[in-house]
Amino acid sequence: MGFKRILLRLLALPILLAATSATAQAPSAEDFARRPGAWELSLSPSGQYIAMAVPTPDGMETRLEILDLATGKSQILRFGSQQHVSNITWTADEQVVVARAALEPLLARPRTRGELYTSDVKGQNQDVLFGYVPERNGKRGKRNDHGWASVEDVLYDEPGMALVNFYCWDCGEEPDTVIFRVDTRTGERREVERTRGRAAFYFDRTGEARLRTTWDDSDEPIQSYRRNKGDAWAPLPKSIAGRLIYGVHFDRDNNTLYALVADAKEPAQAYRIDLQAGTRTKLAGNPDEAVSGWMPGGFDGQPFAVSYSASKPSIEYINPQSEWAQLHASLLKLFPGEMVSFDSFSRDGNKVLFSVWSDRNSGSYYLYDRTARKVRKIVDYRPWLNPDTLVQTRPIEYTTRDGQKVFGFYTARGTGPHSMVVMAHGGPFGVSDSWSYDGEVQFLASHGYAVLQINYRGSSGRGEGFVEAGWKGWGTTIQNDITDGVRWAIANHLADPDRICTFGASFGGYTALEQPILNPGMYKCAIGYVGVYDLPLMRNTDRNMGQSKSTQRFFDRSLGTDTAALASVSPALHAADIRVPVMLSHGGDDRTADLNQYKAMVAALKAAGNPAEVFFVPGEGHGFYKPENRAELFRRMEAFLSRHIGPGTR
Repeated sequence: MGFKRILLRLLALPILLAATSATAQAPSAEDFARRPGAWELSLSPSGQYIAMAVPTPDGMETRLEILDLATGKSQILRFGSQQHVSNITWTADEQVVVARAALEPLLARPRTRGELYTSDVKGQNQDVLFGYVPERNGKRGKRNDHGWASVEDVLYDEPGMALVNFYCWDCGEEPDTVIFRVDTRTGERREVERTRGRAAFYFDRTGEARLRTTWDDSDEPIQSYRRNKGDAWAPLPKSIAGRLIYGVHFDRDNNTLYALVADAKEPAQAYRIDLQAGTRTKLAGNPDEAVSGWMPGGFDGQPFAVSYSASKPSIEYINPQSEWAQLHASLLKLFPGEMVSFDSFSRDGNKVLFSVWSDRNSGSYYLYDRTARKVRKIVDYRPWLNPDTLVQTRPIEYTTRDGQKVFGFYTARGTGPHSMVVMAHGGPFGVSDSWSYDGEVQFLASHGYAVLQINYRGSSGRGEGFVEAGWKGWGTTIQNDITDGVRWAIANHLADPDRICTFGASFGGYTALEQPILNPGMYKCAIGYVGVYDLPLMRNTDRNMGQSKSTQRFFDRSLGTDTAALASVSPALHAADIRVPVMLSHGGDDRTADLNQYKAMVAALKAAGNPAEVFFVPGEGHGFYKPENRAELFRRMEAFLSRHIGPGTR
C-alpha cells in the first residue's frame, strides 16, 4: 500500500469534523470570549511526553500540563498563583524550561516576561533559572537577575544544556547582550559571549556563536561572523548577506546554513549559505512578500520547505523528494481548506506533533506515530466552536491611488454587498493581520457583518521598505491605504456604501476615530477600543515613562517630532469633525494606551456635542483580560452596530 493511501486510511473521517446543518445556531459572545483549551504544545525528544500550556477556565492562570503518552496520565505543574507560562522548551527527555509570562489580550496569548523556570516532568526540583527572587525575612533570594532572558538554542547532543540570551534592565542606556551556557537541571551557568548593546546571535550545532548582528547608533545592522570555529569576529562578506540575515539554521557540518536574507530593504528570500566558500544559493522567494519561516523536517533536521503569510498562507517545497515534504503534502490534502504545521518531532523521527489551523479553526493538534501508522488527536484549542458554523476569510489585493499593491482580508457570509466593519490592526509598524482565526472578526461576521482588514504600508511581512513606507503616515499614507481599500470593497459590491462602520484596538482605535474625520460621509459610526487619540500627549507620556534611547529614536523616525503635524492628525484635537456616533471602550489600568488618551477623547466628543457611548472597565489593561468583560464588549458592540448599520437603518 502506498504512503499516501496509508495516510488516507489512517486519517479518514473519524478525526474530521462532520458537516453541520445550515440551521446551526451562531456561537454566542461568551463562546468567542472564552480562553482556548491550550496555548501551545511541545513533544519531548523521547516522544514519551507532550507539554501543554493550559489556561484555567477563568483565564487568570496558565499551568503546564505534562501528558505521558504511554499511560495517558497527566501531571499539572504550577509556577505560582495567578502566573502564566509560555515558550515551552524541552532541554532533555524529562526536563522542560518555560518562561514566566503575562497574558496580553490583544495578542490573545501569554507573552514572556523574560524570566525562565525549569522542572522535570514530575514537577520535582522546580527552580528559577533566570529571574528576580526578592529577599524574604532577611534571606537573600536565590536569583537576582535584573534583566530579560530567553532560550536561544538547545544543545541536544548534551542533554540538559541550553544557551540563554540575557539583556540587563538597569545597566545603563546600552547594556551588553550576554550569552550563558546553562545546565537547566542544576541551574549552573557560564558566560560564553558578550557584546555591547543589542545583539542577535546564531549558533552552530556545537553551541558556538558563528553569526552576529549588532546595530550602530543610527540603528543600522552590522553583520559579523566566524568563518571557522574559534576565529575572531570578522565582517560578514556582502556575498553572503547584504543588509540583514536572520532565521538561521546550521547543518550538521557546522559550515552550511539556511538563512533568510534581505540585501536592501526588500522582502527576505531563502538561501543556503556556505561559510567557507563565502557563497549562497537562492532556494525560494517572492518579490511581493517575505519568506515568513522555514519548515524543518525531523528532530533538528534540514528545512524541506518555506512558508509565506502576508496573503493567504502558502508553502513552497525546496526539497519535494524529502520524506517530510511528502508527509506534509499528504496531510494538506486530508485537511482541505486548512494549513498543516509540523510543531515538534521525537529524536528518532517516529513521532510527529502537528497542528491543523485555518481562518475558522484556531488550532487542532495531532500526534502521528509513523511506525504504528496511527494518528491521535491531542487537543482542539476551541472545541466548542464548530468551524462549519464560522465564516470564511478571503484574501484580497488592490492597488492604491499612488500605485502601491496592498494585501488584505475580507470576511463575510454569502455574497455582498454587506453592512461592513472596517477593522484596522494595531501597531501600526511591524504588525499585520493574517489569514487565521480571529475572535473579533468571527464574532462580527457571525452576526451578518462583512469585516475588512487591510495590511497597509507599515505592516510586516513585506520587507523593511514596506514598513518604512508607512513611517510618519499615521494620519496620511496609512489612512489613504485603508480608505482606498474601502472604496475597492464598495466598487466590487462587497460593501453597502450606506452601512459602513469602523472599529479597532490600539492604533486600530486611533484609525477608527481618524477615518470619519478624513472621509466625511463614508462611515455611519466608529468604535475605538483601548485606542490612542492624542499623538502629542502620547509622545509626552512615553518620554516621561523613561523610554530607552533606541526606542525614542524609533518613534522620532516612525512617528515624527513635529508637534503641530501630530496635532493635525489627532482625533481628540478634531472631535468637532467626527460627525458619526462613537463608542469608546478602555481599561482603567492600560499602560500602553494611557488612560489620559481615553479621557481626552471622551471630553473632546462631549465638548463637540457628540458624547460617546462608553464602556470603561476598572482593573483591565490594554485589551480586556477577563472573558466576562470581553463578552460584554462584544454584546455592546453588536448592539451599537445594529442601531447604526444593522437591518432597517437606512
